[in-house]
Amino acid sequence: MRLTAFLLIPMLASCETASSKTADPAIGAATKQTANAQVATTAAAPGDTTPVAPTGTAEVIALQKEPRAIRALYVNRFAAQSPRKMQHLIAIADSTEINALVIDIKDEFGLNWHSSDPLLQRNEGKMNKVANLKALVDTLRAHGILPIARMVIFRDSSAARMNPDHVIRKADGTPWHDKKGVTWVNPYSRAIWDYNLRVADEAVKMGFGEIQFDYVRFPEPYKSLPAQVFPEAAGRSKPDAIHDFLKEARARYDKQGVRMTADIFGLVTTVRGALEVGQDWEKISPVVDVVLPMVYPSLYPHGSFEIRIPNAEPHRTIFIAITSARMRDAKMGITTPEHVRPWLQAFTLGAPHYGPAEIEQQKQAVYDAGYDGWVLWNPGSKYDEILPALEKRFVSHKKSPPLPLPPHTLLD
Repeated sequence: MRLTAFLLIPMLASCETASSKTADPAIGAATKQTANAQVATTAAAPGDTTPVAPTGTAEVIALQKEPRAIRALYVNRFAAQSPRKMQHLIAIADSTEINALVIDIKDEFGLNWHSSDPLLQRNEGKMNKVANLKALVDTLRAHGILPIARMVIFRDSSAARMNPDHVIRKADGTPWHDKKGVTWVNPYSRAIWDYNLRVADEAVKMGFGEIQFDYVRFPEPYKSLPAQVFPEAAGRSKPDAIHDFLKEARARYDKQGVRMTADIFGLVTTVRGALEVGQDWEKISPVVDVVLPMVYPSLYPHGSFEIRIPNAEPHRTIFIAITSARMRDAKMGITTPEHVRPWLQAFTLGAPHYGPAEIEQQKQAVYDAGYDGWVLWNPGSKYDEILPALEKRFVSHKKSPPLPLPPHTLLD
């Protein structure tokens, strides 16, 4: 299978079109030499990692403290800013099996709230933000809904603009841009790691019970684009850089009593070895509390897993992908319940149209593969059409033992 099948995911995840070609002084420094020192010194300052006692209902506290199954909806930046939309999404969770909401707190546009941390303020971007994110988190917890903080990590145009010495470069030393003109920060940069950990620290203080990293990868190395150059790599491979960042983050948030999870391409569950973007199942899965593969059937090429049109067979496609993930975990001795929580497709991309029936098939595939949890992705956070596919209350349906893979299934 080819990586190109999954290159549509960034388009679904963001509506960003602006180029980040202008470079302001990094963290207020006047010269490049001063900028380098200032970013490293400021970003490396440790945040407050004191454990925060979880609040809210007994159910939401248990969801945070125990490896229970999460069934969640994705909430984008703009929906999170709308009290009317949030009221509607909370009502959906109150009346269905949904027990968590995955909320954009940092995306390609920067932060989605006004931070009191000076470092975060300088990098928060110019987009509108949630007026009172702490109040929103408190409301979710009072309703028994686990708030999950989604953070876009390395495709961060705002941080790239403010920190030009910590971006991916071209061979001539100028900033590299992806096909949409977006500048990526350098995944090898220690200062960028520390900045993102500071963002997550503040999310924990606000009451988020899980930190979920997205775009925790390198950009696609299209042949039509200039080669990518990575200052600060120091001989490390891409998979090792991703592994090391996630390992450090997990240790940090274990101490704070919250889960640390990571979104990855669905392709990673079945391809042996690392993708060119640096994601490798055997490198990532052992160092996160939960791994979330984006197994959207519409993004698998025709013929994948010997399925003529994967988008037309969502159950079979997802069952094979998630069963492969479970088998690979088992080989590494990872048997933690609900260690795999897939992203499911709640949008239409090509035929057939995805409605309640297709959602039900995807959910059943997860249960048949031995898990109970999932997250629905709709880029506009619009779920009314598929509400009939949501049960009125949470009931475990996972198969134990899981169903076996069908004979002759290809996993590579």
